Amino acid sequence: MIPPRDGAGREGGWRAVQAIWPAVAGAFAFRYAAYAAMTAMALWAEMRPAPTLPDLLLERLPYVPWIDRANYWIWLAVYLPLTVALLWSEPRRWVRYMVTGGLVSLARGVTIAITGLGVPDPAHAGPGIGERGFGSAFAELLSPVGVFDRGAMAAYLTKDLFFSGHVATTFLLWLYLRGRSRLAPVALAANLAVTASVLLSHIHYAIDVVGAWAITFAIFALREGWPEPRRGVPTP
Repeated sequence: MIPPRDGAGREGGWRAVQAIWPAVAGAFAFRYAAYAAMTAMALWAEMRPAPTLPDLLLERLPYVPWIDRANYWIWLAVYLPLTVALLWSEPRRWVRYMVTGGLVSLARGVTIAITGLGVPDPAHAGPGIGERGFGSAFAELLSPVGVFDRGAMAAYLTKDLFFSGHVATTFLLWLYLRGRSRLAPVALAANLAVTASVLLSHIHYAIDVVGAWAITFAIFALREGWPEPRRGVPTP
């Protein structure tokens, strides 16, 4: 499937967003509900034993503490502007992106529940759910303040979460922005930067990155068709 050329067949701006605001709101609600379902499955997986696996790549990559501490902020800094840019420039495509993103979240929740992999780097893992109940941990993980300000992800989700959500979300953005001469290179660079950050933070196995690319691409292709190569657009 070949995306239209820049400016061709697209209608953006505030009026275009207003014209389809029910679809925008519905897509956002679906994405959030899918995230909540994925989080519930991840918390369930956190409370069961799981083996730690060897990883040839992580064994050779240094653990960088400051990247680990800033990992979620790095993701937010690249993800949010690109998502807003897609909404502003192509709101109808943004709606499709959000629905596809929700499907990726649901797929991730299922893979987390069925894999049961242990923490990639036990020496630098968070404390885990500890004495917190499922309900209180779940509520904090659904709060943007809890995730980004109090580090709830690091505190409650210490086991491996196959596949990487950070990599999947930024890769999906690039797929939806392919062919946009200004945004596509930025989105690709963002995905590669986020991929490096999760590996240098030792929060994912290398297979989580490969799995994120593969499963996200498969769901995108089922929704949008197989993307044909475009001249001048790099591929990861």
